[in-house]
Amino acid sequence: MSFWITMGIDNKTRTKGCAWLAFYLALLLLFGKQALAQIRYSVPEEVKEGTVVGNAAKDLGLDITSLIARRFRVVSESKDAIFEVNQNNGELYVHKHIDREELCQGSGACLMELKILVENPLEIHYAIVEITDVNDHSPSFPEKEQIFEIAEHTLPGKRFQLHTARDPDAGINSIRTYTLTSNEHFEVNIRQTDAGKIPYLVLKKSLDREQKNKHTLLVTAFDGGKPPKAGTLNISIIVLDSNDNRPIFSQEIYQTEIKENVPFGTSVFKMNATDPDEGTNGATEYRLGKTLKKKVYDIFELDRVTGEIRVKGIVDYEENDFFEVDIEASDKGTPPLTGECRVNIKIIDVNDNPPEIHVTSLSNTVSEDSKPGTVISLISVRDKDSGVNGKIISHISSDVPFELKPSYKENIYSVVTNGFLDREEVSHYEITIKATDCGEPPLSSVKTLSIQISDVNDNSPHFDQNPLQFYLSENNVAGASVFSVSATDKDLNENAAIS
Repeated sequence: MSFWITMGIDNKTRTKGCAWLAFYLALLLLFGKQALAQIRYSVPEEVKEGTVVGNAAKDLGLDITSLIARRFRVVSESKDAIFEVNQNNGELYVHKHIDREELCQGSGACLMELKILVENPLEIHYAIVEITDVNDHSPSFPEKEQIFEIAEHTLPGKRFQLHTARDPDAGINSIRTYTLTSNEHFEVNIRQTDAGKIPYLVLKKSLDREQKNKHTLLVTAFDGGKPPKAGTLNISIIVLDSNDNRPIFSQEIYQTEIKENVPFGTSVFKMNATDPDEGTNGATEYRLGKTLKKKVYDIFELDRVTGEIRVKGIVDYEENDFFEVDIEASDKGTPPLTGECRVNIKIIDVNDNPPEIHVTSLSNTVSEDSKPGTVISLISVRDKDSGVNGKIISHISSDVPFELKPSYKENIYSVVTNGFLDREEVSHYEITIKATDCGEPPLSSVKTLSIQISDVNDNSPHFDQNPLQFYLSENNVAGASVFSVSATDKDLNENAAIS
C-alpha cells in the first residue's frame, strides 16, 4: 500500500465531495482555525476486514495522543462505511468488504474520497483511496451456446461474429484473448474496438456436409491475470446442404437375365443410385436413356421413383436375346445433377417353338422297280429355340419301305427306299415324318409325304384257265361262236393292254 499528499483532487472526486466540502467550509468559517490537506492511499480489493491502509493521523501530521479527545474520525455519507480510523493509533483500516466491481464499473481508476474530521480546533482533511483490481472474476459469455448455419459452398475467409465475453475486472485482469478448439475448418480472429476485443469465427477451409454435417467447437476467453481465468462458449455449426453431389450407382454396368415369355409386370431389376445431398438435392428420379433402340421402350418400363425395371411387352428370345438398357438418375436440385449406368439384360430361351420340317425336294412318284436306297426326298429340320431346346430327334413311319438317313449337314435328312416296291401290291404311301426337340416339355411337329408308285411292265398276261376244255356240238352253223378266252395283266395302262 502507498500514499501521497496532495493539495488537489480530480474533477470526479471534487464533484462527489462538493456538498460536503461546502458544509465543512461553512463550519471552518464559523469556528475559525482550519487545516486542509489531502492524502492518497492504494489498497487492493478483497482484502480482509481490518487490513490497515495507512496511518492517516501521522500522514496528516496530527498528534497521536490527542486523537481521542479531538474525536478523530471518518465522516461517511452511508451508514456502513468501508473505511474507519483507529483513534488509538491513527491508522486507516478496512472496515467492510471491498468489491471494486461493485464500487466502480469500467476499466478506469477506482477512487474513493474519504473525509477525515478532527475537532478542537476543527479540521477537515481528505483522503483518496484507490481500490486496485485483483483477478477475482472469470470471463463469461452472455449465452452458453451460439449456433451458426453455414452453407457448404461458403468460400473460405467468411467471418461470423461471436458473442463477446465480459469480465468486470480491470486492466490486465480483463479480457485478453480468445482461443478455439483445434480444427481444420475454422479459426478465431479478434478485432480491437473502442468497446473492447470482438471475436470472430473465420472459415479457413470449405465445408462438406456429406463428410460432416455438424461441427461442435469451444471458444475460450482468457483474461490477463496470473494465473489467467477463463470462460467458455459452445459453438454449434450446422452445415447447410448445396447440390454438389450427383447420384451415383454402385456399378457402371449391371448384368441380369430373365426368361422369355414372362408375364407383363414382371420385375427385371431395381436400380439404386445414392446421392449424399439432403432434401430435394438428394431426391433421385430415374428414367430410361434417350437413345435406346425402339424395341427397348416397347418391352421395358422404368418406375421413376423406385428405379424398378418391369416388363411391359412380349419378351421373345427368338427376336432378341440381349438388351442394353441405359439408365439415368437425376436429383431435384437447381440445376439438377445426373448419373448414368447400363443394365445388360440377357434373355433366357424357353422351349416355346416346335421343330420346323421343310421339304426341300420331293419326287411324288417313284417307280416300282427302284432299287433300295433310292432317294425320293430331302428334308431339313430346324428349331428356333437354343441349347437343348434345338436339339431334334426325327422319326419316319415304321410301316413303310422308306427310311431317314442323316446328311452331311446337321438336321438335313434324305428319305430313301429301304426295300423293293411292288405297285401291284401297294400303289400309294403316306409317309409320316415326326421331329421332336429335347426341351421340357418336348415339342413336336409332323410332316406327311404322299408318294405314288409308278408302274413298270413286270407282269405277263395271265389266263384264268389253262388248259381250257370245252365241248362242241355237231352240225353247228358255220361262223357260230365256239368259245371265248380271257387273260388279265396286273400292270397298268399300256403295260396291261392284252391282244
